[in-house]
Amino acid sequence: MIIAAVFVLLVFLYSLASRRLEHTIVTAPIVFTAAGMLLVSTLPVLNELEADRNALLLLAEVGLVLTLFSDATRISPRVLKENERLPVRLLSAGMLLSILLGAAAATVVFPGLSIWEVGVLAAILAPTDAGLGEVIVNSPRVPVRIRQALSVEAGLNDGLSVPFLMFFIALASAGTTGTGGTFMRYVVEQIGFGTLVGVGVGLAGGRLLGLAEDKGWMAGSLRQLGLVALPLLCVMGSKPVGASMFIAAYVAGLAVQIGFKRAGEESVEFTEGWGRLLDFFVFFFFGMLVARAFGRFSPACLVYGVISLTAVRMLPVAVALVGTRLSAATVLFMGWFGPRGLASIVLGLVYLEEEAHLPGETTITLAVMATVLLSIFAHGVSSLPGIGLYAKKIAAMDASAPEHLKIADSERLS
Repeated sequence: MIIAAVFVLLVFLYSLASRRLEHTIVTAPIVFTAAGMLLVSTLPVLNELEADRNALLLLAEVGLVLTLFSDATRISPRVLKENERLPVRLLSAGMLLSILLGAAAATVVFPGLSIWEVGVLAAILAPTDAGLGEVIVNSPRVPVRIRQALSVEAGLNDGLSVPFLMFFIALASAGTTGTGGTFMRYVVEQIGFGTLVGVGVGLAGGRLLGLAEDKGWMAGSLRQLGLVALPLLCVMGSKPVGASMFIAAYVAGLAVQIGFKRAGEESVEFTEGWGRLLDFFVFFFFGMLVARAFGRFSPACLVYGVISLTAVRMLPVAVALVGTRLSAATVLFMGWFGPRGLASIVLGLVYLEEEAHLPGETTITLAVMATVLLSIFAHGVSSLPGIGLYAKKIAAMDASAPEHLKIADSERLS
């Protein structure tokens, strides 16, 4: 009850000053992470936190399930093809290179980790966070096509990271048990069954929602609830067959659009309301976990965190943007503002819940926590100054510069 009471009170107080804080470097992730750390540091809630760990993990997982479903409902080929395919570049070559480089860096910094364990670490830290970069993607001082590309990337790469994570966990687990059957069974259950559950829930749910919409049977105020019920059905449908609820939710978000065209619009409205409350809770929960582990952070974890947020992010972005004629300032800006946050936190919790019991589990956990913690504060503090510096560079560019390229429906998509 102490944890719940403090969190609810903090949400209320933050809401009161939210508009004023929008113009400062004090972001919501900073506020809720710091509050979680302070709570554990000052009040005797450690036993309560341990006892309620499963309940807290469930809330965090539901938050990611809803986020993945919502992100998937907003995917359309037109959005990816427009803007000279900048999002596609970041989500394909950029993301693959980021995982590869992240694994390579982990091999050097943490020589005790196996090849598959460094893959697990890299996959957890591959997705960027639109919430941490909210100031960037909403700023009118940043060209529309640049913030749209960053927004689409952050909205989709969490779902794309899940199969990589499950794949590396399966390989690492098979390596510790010495059986290939474990690997194949894990892949089939997590990815294969997850896809089937997602397709079934998405197609059936979307068809029924679309039919109810066409017939006028559904009250407008309940459309969101009907849609949000689908990812929750994915959670319940995945558990009995051992499937990944995250893959199921993401696939369902893609499939539901076939029968219910308004899925993306309704998902956006939910995400901006109740979805944000779940995001706040995840950062609050993360702060409590960090406070408990703070004394165990090693210099290697901090070094890897810095490398992950700089070279592991920036070099792949630079490679992915080759040929776009974007300026060095834009490439640097897009490379730096790839924060790690919500998705990495929950994917890290998912990895722990899988109970793979890998030899390097503690190292992986601490490295993820250190990287996300650095990102929350580094990207939060640098967002407004970064926008200011970048805006000056943009203002000095010619009107024909690629950064100023007009894209169709840019205001709606941004």
